[in-house]
Amino acid sequence: MSELIESKEKTGEERDNQAARNLQLYYRGSTTIFSSRHDPRFQFCMYVPPDFDQNKNDYRLLIAVHGTGRAMVQYRDAFAEFARYNRCVVLAPLFPVGPLGDGNSHGFKYIIEQDLRYDQILLAMVEEISSSLNHDFGRFLLFGYSGGGHFVHRFLFIHPEKVLAVSIGAPGSVTLLDEDKEWWVGVKNFAALFGKPLNYEALKQVYVQLVVGKVDIETWEITHRPGGRYYLPGCNDAGVTRIERNTSLLNSLRSHGVNAVQNIVPNVGHDGVKVVDQVKDFFFSVLERVNAGEKQ
Repeated sequence: MSELIESKEKTGEERDNQAARNLQLYYRGSTTIFSSRHDPRFQFCMYVPPDFDQNKNDYRLLIAVHGTGRAMVQYRDAFAEFARYNRCVVLAPLFPVGPLGDGNSHGFKYIIEQDLRYDQILLAMVEEISSSLNHDFGRFLLFGYSGGGHFVHRFLFIHPEKVLAVSIGAPGSVTLLDEDKEWWVGVKNFAALFGKPLNYEALKQVYVQLVVGKVDIETWEITHRPGGRYYLPGCNDAGVTRIERNTSLLNSLRSHGVNAVQNIVPNVGHDGVKVVDQVKDFFFSVLERVNAGEKQ
């Protein structure tokens, strides 16, 4: 009997060892791609630095949101070295084309797509990895470029209390803090859509960067035309190019007391990877200021 008990104990120990190996293999370093438990139509991958388990208490979460090309792994990898040396875990979500079966590649950019709320999908991913990694990351760093730039500035308006710093990269269209225009062009019906008023005081507590290439001047993809899926009155009023629209968003934020900064990167067109260094510099400065005792 004692031999049987000992055998069972060894089997349990082996299971624990296997679980530990699986954790290191799939949930550490540059991870595999996971389906969200909240909604398996959506996926994510992570970068978890090698010393995370030794002292996880100081770790922040850095979320990098892809554009229309869905290069989520590329953005995850672009921030891996930064994360390793600045105590961050990187989360790169994937919002695939056509989750409703209609082939729409733009739904996530505008937050609401029929019964889907992409802000809530991302927050469910954050909750999932916080549970998996057994760590509450608090307010996070948020970056998105192009289509991701669409998503992150609208997410910021809805959940400013969740965000420590946001880098808004070259969105093709912007939502201005305009109380006279309907969402997505403005925020006139914001409370009706999202069940709460826009929290301007919380918005002022977020560090904000807007970044765009100096030669990002093509307009064919970003001009809304009557009859288009996302056409609304006034949707092109923020400017013709991404630079003009980026600047309109900057001015709208500043007019409401948000201390936003803008980086126009020389010799760069519409290429998210080529602005990542400016984004890393911005996030590094934010972490330095927070560690020095500024707003948490």
